[in-house]
Formats: sequence, C-alpha cells, structure tokens
Amino acid sequence: MDPQTQSSSVSTSHTISPDICCFADGLNYKKCKLLKEENRLLDSVLLKEENPFDFFRVFFESIIAGAMAGVVVEAALYPIDTVKTRLQAARGGGKVVLKGLYSGLGGNLAGVLPASAIFLGVYEPAKQKLLKALPENLSAFAHLTAGALGGAASSLVRVPTEVVKQRMQTGQFASAPAAVRLIVAKEGFRGLYAGYGSFLLRDLPFDAIQFCIYEQLRIGYKLAAQRDLNDPENAIIGAVAGAITGTVTNPLDVIKTRLMVQGSSKQYKGILDCVRTIMREEGTHAFLKGIGPRVLWIGIGGSIFFGVLEKTKQMLAKKRPENHNSFYLKQE
Repeated sequence: MDPQTQSSSVSTSHTISPDICCFADGLNYKKCKLLKEENRLLDSVLLKEENPFDFFRVFFESIIAGAMAGVVVEAALYPIDTVKTRLQAARGGGKVVLKGLYSGLGGNLAGVLPASAIFLGVYEPAKQKLLKALPENLSAFAHLTAGALGGAASSLVRVPTEVVKQRMQTGQFASAPAAVRLIVAKEGFRGLYAGYGSFLLRDLPFDAIQFCIYEQLRIGYKLAAQRDLNDPENAIIGAVAGAITGTVTNPLDVIKTRLMVQGSSKQYKGILDCVRTIMREEGTHAFLKGIGPRVLWIGIGGSIFFGVLEKTKQMLAKKRPENHNSFYLKQE
C-alpha cells in the first residue's frame, strides 16, 4: 500500500494495531508510524470496514480545508488571473488594459469558497473509496476519477462565478450583483452558465490531471525520502503539478474564455465553431494566448493551494480525539 494513501487522506486514523506496537521499541518513530498506518489500511481493505462517522469526518474536514485553500489562493493571485483573462479575450491585436486588476474579486470569493469546499468534499471521500476498491497499481486512476468527480460537482457553483468574474475582468460590469442582474435580464438564467460545456472540457481534465500529478509525485517523493513531506516540499510539488497542467490545458482555457465573455453578441455558436473561427481569423498560435500568466498563476497557485490545503488538513487532524492516544508513542 502506498504511504501516500494514508498521508494525503484527510481521514488517516491513528489507531495503534497490536502487531505493530510489539515492534515499536525496536524501530524509530517514523518507521513505526508507517508500518502502523500501512497495517491499518490493509486491514480495512481486506475486511471492507465501513464507518459512517469516518465518512462525515472526512467530508467535514475536506470542505474546511478546501474552502481555506481556495480563498487564499484566489485572493493572492487574482491580478495575474485578470491579466490572463484579458489577454485571452482580446481578438486579433486588441490592446490589454492593466487597470482594475482586482475587479470582481469580492464576488468571486463568494463563489470560490463554496466551490472549493464542494470540490474537496467530493474528492477526498471518492478518492479514499476508490483507493480501497481498486488494486494498488491503479492509484493514479483513482486520483484521476476523484478529481473529475470533484470538478463536476463544484462546476455548478464555479461556472456562474467564473462567468461573472470574467465579465467584470474585461470591464463589462462594475459589480458582481449588477453583473448577475444584467446577465439574467439579457440572456436569461442560462447566461450564468455560458460556456458550461467548454468549462467542463477544460476543468474536468484540469482537475483530474492536476490532482493526479500532485498525488503521484507525493507518493514517489515519500517512497524515495522514506518520511512525511514538510510544508515547503508540499508547496513545490503543488507548483510543479499546477505548471504542467496549466500548460497542457491552455488551449482549452482560451476556448472557455472566449465563450464565456462573448455575452449576448454570440460571436461563436459553440465549442467547434469557436475553434474554427479562432484558427481561421487568428491562427493556431492564438490558442497559446495568455499561457505565460496562466502557467505563472497556476504554478504559484498550486504551490499556495496545496501548501495551505495540507497544512489545514494537518491542523484539523491534530484536533481529532484519537490523536491524543498516540502521544506516548511519539515520545519513544
């Protein structure tokens, strides 16, 4: 069983197994801890243990950690995201304005908080369930699937938030409430979900790939280092995962941005028409627009997001009642 399975999971238990404790005196704490958790997880898989309390605890801790990480990274990197959006939205040789880089931040945070909470609230339980059900060599598939499920669930909140945010970033509206009101008035409720298909086309692969790369890098690093990762290491791995994923999915992001900011003008009839029009009018290089700010934004964002996420999960784990039972083990 991968050491990552227990350390990256919010629901890691610290119940001490008797057959592990008998070796505690002969091993240092870190080795004992790894053996203890590996044995516990193996037993739970073999016995198909189900604990409703554990599920709700995982869900509760996940939504808190997700909300915290999402809000922090969005507030910190919003100006870079604004520049990226304006670069992608500019048609042909359109000029990019560098004023009002925090336009729409307040309304966006109101959507990012629940969206991030929903994502992690779905991702962590789904990941744990899949890791238990699938063979060890399919852990990457478990991470990919859980990431896609989390992205699909959170898209119901993320898409309207993204539509309002990008309309404000491109100067179409002055405030989030005004944006929502006018979008609904001109385009109907469906206007808030403009570009929903392209959003899923971009974000489902993005979420799945980013979290899979992050989780797999952590597994490999932990196996090589034979210890838990520290905060800087989590942040660096998050940055690498974010930068790789941001580069690969940039063309999808350009398509999504064009469809979301077009409003009632309907310059594009859909995803395929958008692709054809961009290629005809601007060439294939247009799909790389904004790649610099995007990779920078997502790379730094991955560092902050996963760093805050893991730190929050650690803090919440320390508050679990069962952790007090492991105090004396840590003293050995």
